[in-house]
Amino acid sequence: MAGTRSSTRQAAAASSSPTSSQGAPAANTGSAGRKRKGDSTAGPKSKRGRKGSDKAQATIEDTMPKDQNEEDSKDVDMKDDAAPTNEGIAEAEEPVNDEGQNELNEREVAVKAREDAVKEKEEALENEKPEGKDSANGVEESETKVDHGPDGDSSKTEETGEAEANEDVNSGSRIETPTTDDAVIESSKRDESTPSSIFEKGIIYFFFRGRVGIDEPSNVDDVARSYIVLRPIPHGSKLGDGPIGDAGTNRLLALPKKVLPTSPKDRFMIFVEKAKASMEDIKSSFASSDYATKTAGTRHTPAATPIGEGVYAITTTGRESHLAYILTIPSELSEVQKDVGLQQRGSFVTSVKNPQYAGPANATLPEGPKYPQEILDEFRSLRWMPLQPKLLDYVNTQFLVIGHADNDLEKATKQLPVDEKHDKDTPLEEMQKLEHEDELRVEHLRGDDSVFADLGLSSKEYPKVQTTW
Repeated sequence: MAGTRSSTRQAAAASSSPTSSQGAPAANTGSAGRKRKGDSTAGPKSKRGRKGSDKAQATIEDTMPKDQNEEDSKDVDMKDDAAPTNEGIAEAEEPVNDEGQNELNEREVAVKAREDAVKEKEEALENEKPEGKDSANGVEESETKVDHGPDGDSSKTEETGEAEANEDVNSGSRIETPTTDDAVIESSKRDESTPSSIFEKGIIYFFFRGRVGIDEPSNVDDVARSYIVLRPIPHGSKLGDGPIGDAGTNRLLALPKKVLPTSPKDRFMIFVEKAKASMEDIKSSFASSDYATKTAGTRHTPAATPIGEGVYAITTTGRESHLAYILTIPSELSEVQKDVGLQQRGSFVTSVKNPQYAGPANATLPEGPKYPQEILDEFRSLRWMPLQPKLLDYVNTQFLVIGHADNDLEKATKQLPVDEKHDKDTPLEEMQKLEHEDELRVEHLRGDDSVFADLGLSSKEYPKVQTTW
């Protein structure tokens, strides 16, 4: 390690005082990678009498291997022109006799000699190594370069790796910050490019549950009900590696018709079974169960079976709202997905029912959504209005989904003039970006297992993604 990060140490040594608090030459600890810390009027002062107070933040030097002779210089003050602290020079403040003082001086001279030898070796290595690379390990010098500031002050260094990652190095960079979710990364650059016509985006999952006593449905008639799980993510975010974390914002949607609309003639109702649900809520809803009856004995309700995963967006084209999706799992459609009405890319026209009006007898819930008055006022006297994401945060919200003639995304992802004027991405371009990120994420999570990892489900307790009857 004697030849590593020489430019950093030389810059630090040039700006620091060569003398210790007792008038003797200041000694290095023997670690070739340790930098001296110069004056900083803005930095916090060390607290007297509080042991270990100077270890509040680990630096790069602290993580580097120590020199084998460092123990010899542990009682030498390493502060350059800084106020002495109780913990930093505890031994130096104790009374010493002439013999002890001579021994201390000899040790300081020995340390100084080692330091000079190290410097000579570093200078020789500096002349031999390639520009911009560290000759010892090939690491770029810029990774540990000291920020000298406008006045050449070498004491201004990055305090944490997080601060370095979030620093806006130049006017063209954008901050990207991981959220509390494992795979969701908020990006200011992505936020600027995402069109305003996308009300909401995220991950979408498709499930169905077999009828009572039927663990393995052989056709759609054996299915009791289908489900959609929406997992929204922030508007300006993108996807990284790992499972989607539990933000408690899941929506569990139930499809009484069991299949999705595939043409404009198909108009099916969907209702919100659970809103702002946690992963545990979803897990309990999809688990299998047994119950006893007086006539048929014990009955078994099978666990829900996943049949698809992908990305979605709730969009507006002005007068209409749409729910559009692109599947990631399975990579190719099979008979199960086709029979349920899933497409590789699909969308529906969506409209939310005004709970103040009665609906068809076969599509009426015992209790309607408990909207606040401000939402009810938005309906005015209309029976239906375009879907807004906030309406999905209320249990028993009912909305209509109408199929498109070609099941394409073109109509649902049409760009608004205002977004085109501000050079935003089209909704389709944003969805394609999200789909590509999700594809990489799923690949790293071993394909179908990503569904279980995202929702906190055990692959041993739930069926695998079903593609055939």
